[in-house]
Amino acid sequence: MHRDWGTDVLQRKSSRVRATLLKENEEEVVVEKSFAPKSFPGNVGGGNNGEPPDNSSSNGLEKWVIKIEQSVNIFLTDSVIKILDTLYHDRHYARFFVLETIARVPYFAFISVLHLYESFGWWRRADYLKVHFAESWNEMHHLLIMEELGGNAWWFDRFLAQHIAVFYYFMTVSMYALSPRMAYHFSECVEHHAYETYDKFIKDQEAELKKLPAPKIAVSYYTGGDLYLFDEFQTSREPNTRRPKIDNLYDVFMNIRDDEAEHCKTMKACQTHGSLRSPHTNPCDESEDDPGCSVPQADCVGIVDCITKSVADPNVGRR
Repeated sequence: MHRDWGTDVLQRKSSRVRATLLKENEEEVVVEKSFAPKSFPGNVGGGNNGEPPDNSSSNGLEKWVIKIEQSVNIFLTDSVIKILDTLYHDRHYARFFVLETIARVPYFAFISVLHLYESFGWWRRADYLKVHFAESWNEMHHLLIMEELGGNAWWFDRFLAQHIAVFYYFMTVSMYALSPRMAYHFSECVEHHAYETYDKFIKDQEAELKKLPAPKIAVSYYTGGDLYLFDEFQTSREPNTRRPKIDNLYDVFMNIRDDEAEHCKTMKACQTHGSLRSPHTNPCDESEDDPGCSVPQADCVGIVDCITKSVADPNVGRR
């Protein structure tokens, strides 16, 4: 089937996540709260007011499926939060070490599944791979910061974090294969909890944090070298519009918190299939003058859809 090039460009434009320029003197990244963990259902991401977009593919059954998926995610998130609250009530750095060990897992779980789809020729969307790798790179540096602060000093904390991470990886791979929308929403829930945790810690410990020096790894990550990957995971921004200053430990935690807000926005965008675009996407992708810029991309939503399309169209695996 041949698609009209002009129609293809318009559709790709309409689905692009528009980057927004940072306002002058803006100091804080505001997280988009797409759900209320303790008060579901109501304002859970998807469409306006927590409902999926009202189009031909969104019927009553799909809305209920989305609500069930999100209810499960919120229950799982709240359960983990209760465990962490019990184990790490006054041990902040150890809690952050556990959080960051867990937080980076879904991104390379997503990449694992997408690489599998690519191997079979079912899926071709490089922007997803680029953004998810940049997200895992960001979370890895959060983890390195917590390790430098001594968050991994106790054997029990390392044991707990690593074993949860292994379980979480396989759970996320399974969830992502069955329902990418559900997996992205679950990651949004996790990132939202991380944002709130850091925000509370910053407000409670502000005076003390401003007296402490920043870890070397934090200064290197946020202010040194090539910041391409730092820009890459922030899909709601134009590249080069956020350049942190790191003078003390307070600045470090402010930026970690703001990173979590950006992860929330990206995970929310991913719940609308096909909407994610890298901030560094080549301008050629937006061109209306060069038909050579339009590159067909194999696509599917979950493993069931991928297999169904490959059976219905034998040419899918050859793209």
